[in-house]
Amino acid sequence: MDELGRHLAQWSAAGVIDEETAARIRAFERERAGPPGLRWPILVALAFGALMLASGVLLFVAAHWDTLSPRARFALVLLLVAIFHVGGALVAERFRGMAAALHAVGTVALGAGIFLAGQIFNLDEHWPGGVMLWALGAVAGWALLRQLPQLALAAVLVPAWLASEWLVATAHRAAWAGAGVLACGLFTLALAYFTAPDARHADRLRSVLLWVGGVALGPASIYLAIMSADIGWGANLPSPSTRLIALGWTVAMAGPLAVAAWLHGRAAWPNAVAASWAAAVFALDARGGHVLLYVWWALGAMALIAWGVRESRRERINMGAALFAATVIAFYFSEVMDKLGRSASLIGLGVLFLGGGWALARVRRRLVLQTKASS
Repeated sequence: MDELGRHLAQWSAAGVIDEETAARIRAFERERAGPPGLRWPILVALAFGALMLASGVLLFVAAHWDTLSPRARFALVLLLVAIFHVGGALVAERFRGMAAALHAVGTVALGAGIFLAGQIFNLDEHWPGGVMLWALGAVAGWALLRQLPQLALAAVLVPAWLASEWLVATAHRAAWAGAGVLACGLFTLALAYFTAPDARHADRLRSVLLWVGGVALGPASIYLAIMSADIGWGANLPSPSTRLIALGWTVAMAGPLAVAAWLHGRAAWPNAVAASWAAAVFALDARGGHVLLYVWWALGAMALIAWGVRESRRERINMGAALFAATVIAFYFSEVMDKLGRSASLIGLGVLFLGGGWALARVRRRLVLQTKASS
């Protein structure tokens, strides 16, 4: 706005525009710009400050927990849950960033308060219910405050509750039936978060989901790959009922697709293709050899790269390139390296890293430049 103001003053002095037009331009740009954002050092300070504050409070409570009476414990739990939200409300008008940080610490303290309350009253019940209450608190925080940390917590805690319910429901059951559904659902949801921004929409809400999905997509991919490769593990255990398996697959597929439809509408069809790709991993016959699985993962990585080129999103190209490289390296270690001698395997690994890294970097750079030119 300062730069625009200087230009408008110069144009007005030169007679290019009159003062009334300059005032209208200032008003229009000021309204479109919205409230000023925070600089990244302030954001980092607030994030680490909130993390250290929450950790210090929980450590203090844990250190003095045994010396407190049940009444003092419950009063302390209520105080922890309320004090941060009250502090956030008090500073909301003066410093919105500080208010968002305090409200986030309050939502984190809510989870600790729920489980500490269960310990105080010796509640040995269905433990995923505590995660559900915590997730409801985060969803309520997002609905009332519309703050991005509350959205991030809700985006993490709601899937955590569903995953905990599924783990309890499929405990002591065959891994191919239980963990396979969980792996597919987590991967598809992480991908839905990661692909939240597109060529048409890239607001702050979608950026938060992008970061959540970007952090979760790597571990979710590893978990899906492990479960698809070890699909026969625990086959001697009893299988869950057909109704439970059908319910699990329905939630694992429909939940992420509902998130994608909420974000993209009819343009969410690539997420449906990705969900089908993830479910098809378990249909591949991995017992006779894992080559087909590696080919399938390589095709998925290339599809993610093509998706990024189509939507002009560089992070999808980078993630797809990373997944493709990880697939090639895993294939070399598991299928090639053990069939060669020690020196030959090391030479091959060096050639793979040098030549493959160079080729992959060139292709990635060319695709990123293509997305910059089209955006």
